[in-house]
Formats: sequence, C-alpha cells, structure tokens
Amino acid sequence: MTFEIAFVLGLIFLAFILFVTEKFSLDVTALLILTILFLGGFLTIDEAISGFSNPAVITISLLFVLSYALQKTRILEYLIVRINQLVSRSITLGLSVYLLTIALASALMNNTAIVAIFMPVTIRLAHRYHMSPSKLLIPLSYAAIMGGTLTLVGTSTNLLVNSIYINNNGLALGMFEFAKYGWITLVIGLIYILTIAPKILPSRTVTSSLTKSYHMAGYLTEMKVSKDSPLVGSTCQERNVSHNYDVIVLDIQRDKRLISYNVGNEKLEQGDILFVKGSVESFLQMKEVEKVSLLTDEKLTQSELEQEDNILIECMVTDQSDLIGQTIMNSNFRKRFYAFILAIRREGSIIRNKIAHVLIQSYDTLLIYGGKKQLEKLANSSGFILLGEVQEKLVKVRYWWISILSIIATITLATAGVLPIIKGALLSVVVLLAFRVITPNEAYQSIHWQVIVLIAALIPLGTVIESTGTASFIGESISQFVRSYSDNLQPHILLALTYLITMILTEVSSNTATAIIMTPVVLSISASMGLDARPLIFGVCFAASASFSTPVGYQTNLMVYGPGGYRFSDFIKVGLPLSITLWLTAIIIIPMIWPF
Repeated sequence: MTFEIAFVLGLIFLAFILFVTEKFSLDVTALLILTILFLGGFLTIDEAISGFSNPAVITISLLFVLSYALQKTRILEYLIVRINQLVSRSITLGLSVYLLTIALASALMNNTAIVAIFMPVTIRLAHRYHMSPSKLLIPLSYAAIMGGTLTLVGTSTNLLVNSIYINNNGLALGMFEFAKYGWITLVIGLIYILTIAPKILPSRTVTSSLTKSYHMAGYLTEMKVSKDSPLVGSTCQERNVSHNYDVIVLDIQRDKRLISYNVGNEKLEQGDILFVKGSVESFLQMKEVEKVSLLTDEKLTQSELEQEDNILIECMVTDQSDLIGQTIMNSNFRKRFYAFILAIRREGSIIRNKIAHVLIQSYDTLLIYGGKKQLEKLANSSGFILLGEVQEKLVKVRYWWISILSIIATITLATAGVLPIIKGALLSVVVLLAFRVITPNEAYQSIHWQVIVLIAALIPLGTVIESTGTASFIGESISQFVRSYSDNLQPHILLALTYLITMILTEVSSNTATAIIMTPVVLSISASMGLDARPLIFGVCFAASASFSTPVGYQTNLMVYGPGGYRFSDFIKVGLPLSITLWLTAIIIIPMIWPF
C-alpha cells in the first residue's frame, strides 16, 4: 500500500464519518474533501472543477427545472385524487393504484419532488381511511425510491454512474434499460408494502387532532384578564409577556369578538380572554405576576383554536428554506407570515419548550397557528410544504401542457437516440422559459443547489480513487476473497458483495458518495477478473438507491421522518427485511438480464 492509497482511504473514511455524524451539511463536507485533495496536490485545477461541468451534473440541474414546471401545474395531485375516487371502495386497491402511480411518476421526475407533492395527499388519504399517517408515509417514500430506479433519469445516482461508466469507455446505459430489473423490484416492493409492512408500521401520529398528535394538552390554555391586572391598558409587547414568561398570546377574545392580528400591540381590557401557548410553569408564573386567572384545567383543543379563519396546520421545512440555521426569533417568522410556531417535530421527538431559540433544520415539521389567508403566503413559498392541504384543481398556468410535453419529448428523444438527454433537457428548459411557463427566477430556485454542489464536489474524488490506484487496491482485496470460490460461483459472489457493500454504505452515508466510490472499484474488479462490468454497474445503481433501513440514507426518508412521527428503529424494522429481500433477488435476477 502506497502513501497515496493510504491517504485516499483515510480521506474516504473521514468523509463517511462526516456524512454519518452530519457535523457539516453534505455539500460542505464534499467541498472540504475536494479542498483537501486539491491542496494536497492530488488534483489539478481543471480536475478539481471538472464536476461542475460534468454532463450528469448539468443534466440533473435541468431535470430539477423540468420537474418544477410539471409540479407547478399540480396535474399530478389532480390525477391522483381522481384515480383514488375511482377505487375508493377498496382500501387495498386504492393504495395499490396510489403507490403505483407515485412510482411511475418518480420514474420521470425527481423523486424528492414527488414526495413533496404527495405528502399532503397521503396525509389526507390517511384521514379518509381512518389511519395514522405513519402507516402510509414510509410506503410513500419507498414507492418513490423504487420508481426512481425504473429509468436513467429517475434518480441522480443512475445518471452519475452512467457518466462515470461512459468516461471509462463503457457503453451508455439505456433510458429504460433499468426497467428490465426495476419492474421486478417494484412489484416485490409493492407487495411487501401492501401486505407485510402494515403489520410492522406503527400507528404513532393522530389524524383527528393536531393538538393530540403534538401532545399539546399541557401547553395550550385560556387566561382571563382581571380588573386589577397590570395588563389592563397595556399591550402584551409593553408587558414583555413573551420574554418574561415564555408565553405566546395567540388570540384575544373580547365580547364574542376574536382578535387575531397584531395581537402583541392590542391594548388589553378587563375581561379579555387570552388564548395562550406555554408551559404549566410559565402559566403559573404569569398568573401570579400579571394577576390573570386560568379559566379551566381543560386545555384548548384544535377545534377550539380554529375559529373564524384561523387554522392549525403542519408545515415541513424544505432544504430550500431560508429559515434553516436560524432561530424562530431571528427569522422574524411571526411578522413575515402572521403566524405562530407552537411546536417542532424533529427525528421522532417533539420540541415544545423555548422553541423561539431553537435552530431550524431541514425537514423539521412545524405546528403552525395562523389565519388561513395569511398562510397562503407560506404555501406559495418553495421553502415550505403544507401538510394535509391538497389543491385538487389544475392550476391554469400559461401553456401548462408544455410542461407535460417537455418531459415526454426529452425522454422520447433520448430513448430514440435522436438527442442526448442533456441536449433534450436543455432544449425543453429553453422552450419553457421562452413561452413563460416558468420564469428565470423560478428556474434558478427550483434547482436543489445543495445536491448539485454535493455531486460536483465529489466527482473529482472518483478521479483520485482511480488515478492513485485506490480502486485497484480495493478491487484486488475483494477479488482475492472472491477467487477462493469456484469459477462458476465467483461472478455471483462478486455481485453479492458489490451490492451488499453499496447497500450498507448508502444507508449510513450519501448515495451519491457511495456511487462515486463504488463505480471505479467495480470497474477495476471486472477488468482484473475478465468479467463484463455491466451487471456490476447495475448492481451499484440499484443498491445505491436501496436505502430503506435508515432515515438518513435517502432524502425522501428524511422528508417523511418528522411528519410520520417515526423513530429511527421504525425504518430498521420495516426497511431491513425489504433490503435483504431485494439483495437476494438481485443476486439471482441481475445476471439473468445482464450476463457476466
């Protein structure tokens, strides 16, 4: 082992540790690794920035724009609601059609966008079937993941592996070549989701009441302003109620009239009833100092809160939100959206105390209280997804049909060999902009720049793994183990190891990083053993997307983590049997489709 190989192996190990611990965001970790390689002399300037000009990276960026254009029309929500109405008599049939539709949509669109679109629909569907959303949200993520493996454009991993394979003189992977095996995994996965998974999935979140779901019983109540209260003639802001007692005044009821706007600056009167959020300790402290009375020990329910046009709703923070890394107080959330954040659901836990000082993270689920009209501003922002609110009508976007046609044309032309996928996608985006279906600003905002930077910064790592001989070193270590078996078993053992290693790595790290590391390795192994690399390449593609056992391995799993009220162990219980099943299936079926 040379110093270069040892250094690169150490750097790969460091990268995985940083990805797992999330010490930094994924894109920052990738840029850190790139910087170390560049400063260490492992990369030239051209090689260091090569990822940002890589055709796969540019194609992924363009596909984000195409997905957004289709998302903007809301046609998928429209179709899925209509389809569900047709099969509403049978829950099993309804869910089967629902999940299959999601999988097919994910084959053509970015699966992150698919999950973002269908989470509100799924929660509404759970309510219709009198089920907990936790019974359906993991199946939603799994269906999107498996659907993404049906085509070259279904997931960024496929495009990335294809690019590396082509650069190593491999024959390009076909647009629908993935479907030869992808259909098998999808059928197996859907059968598992519909028959076995429901027995394992928890019923953890409550659909009937958000106050119950977030265990808000001890945090919401009513207070009455007495005659001798210091609050009389003053405002909540003047009395510094929020700061002194950590109590948020949501509404004021005065003579059967509800005051919901600019509550902090409203002068209080004797007999005013305050709808407040806080803790028992906060309420008792405020009662003592401000001489208010707690009206009842029975806490406020969702129905009591939702008066006039006020609503209580869940909202998920996307990775594009400007709230990330800020506290609620610093983000000025209340004044921006005229709404209150009552609680935060994060990775299986609920934060209810001192939330004004909590740093917001990607995919946090917020319990929000505010006016319905004001919350429309939140709904129209790309940084948030309102859960449970479904718009069933087709949005009349100018030339909306171009959004549908552009994706179909891009894929058709690429499949027929008329235009490469990157040229077709670029042409489609230009057409969408020219006809003003989307604006340039919308196009820029639709691109998940964190994903783009992550991929572009990691691509040079693959170059270094190959140029330093690290791929050959790892490949030789694996091939030595494989050669201990008989000749006819060696290819199958190699495929089993390749799939298993890739699957384990993608569960604890970025699937992009895993694909970039494993692809040069399998190319080196196949060359040294005189095998066709194609079955191993497809093994890497499918295994890198087989992230079912942890919430951190795939973005869609993280998205449903909070809204479903899941625990880390829930993914292991449900996902591990599916992962093992698909691993064994791959060992048998892949060599039949792509012989060694």
